Amino acid sequence: MSATQTTPRPATATTTPLRRMAALARAELILLGRTRGALVAALFVPLVMPVSVRSAAEEMDLAGAGLSTGTLVLPAAVGFSLLFAVYSVLVGVFVVRREELVLKRLRTGELRDAEILAGSALPAVLTGLAQCLLLTVGCVALLDLTAPSAPHLVVLGLLLGLVMCAALAAATASFTRTGESAQATPMPLLLVSMIGSGMFVPLELLPDRVASFCELLPLTPVVTLVRGGWAGNLSGYEALGALATAMAWILIAVFAVRRWFRWEPRR
Repeated sequence: MSATQTTPRPATATTTPLRRMAALARAELILLGRTRGALVAALFVPLVMPVSVRSAAEEMDLAGAGLSTGTLVLPAAVGFSLLFAVYSVLVGVFVVRREELVLKRLRTGELRDAEILAGSALPAVLTGLAQCLLLTVGCVALLDLTAPSAPHLVVLGLLLGLVMCAALAAATASFTRTGESAQATPMPLLLVSMIGSGMFVPLELLPDRVASFCELLPLTPVVTLVRGGWAGNLSGYEALGALATAMAWILIAVFAVRRWFRWEPRR
């Protein structure tokens, strides 16, 4: 008797969330490189804006607030990278991919909703991170900054800022109808953050009531943690307050995305 032979089944390739997000991020990086407007916003604007902050610093009494030109310009440079390279770019990415039905098609595969958003955001987030590191090195070299007094606060502020700006971008995209309007909907947060989050004018130089209100803005805790971690003038209570504010904004943005984010074009 001849034994019946069974042909082995081909092994199915197993995918993990990390691999799926990495594949999506690679595709998104290629698309991002083909968009000139996004590249200008991500690479050029954050490198130029700190120059204007340094010029404005010459008109301020920074020594009276326990600050220096370096501790004003460095957090501002980080803030500009987060706003332009991460937040502004990702609003356009989410809206354009939605209008092109890319997000809808991705949902029919193995990718989960959180993986789609995270994978799409990863190139911009990594670009913002690399730019923040580059600007930090430049500020240390050009502005004679010493080593940070509390580096863990600087790292914490930067990581919170990356997560927050990505989440806020998805939330903003929820209320953005077209790719053209994606150039305008980020502007309110950009302007409010640049004016009131301590990027151009430190909160220490503002009236108490105005400063108390500005402490609640989304990007303020990031700037506070980076500046306080570098200058060493941030108390434990102030650090916890900044951390709580940042986490609150992240939770608000995540709730807005889960509640209102649209995966198909608006009709």
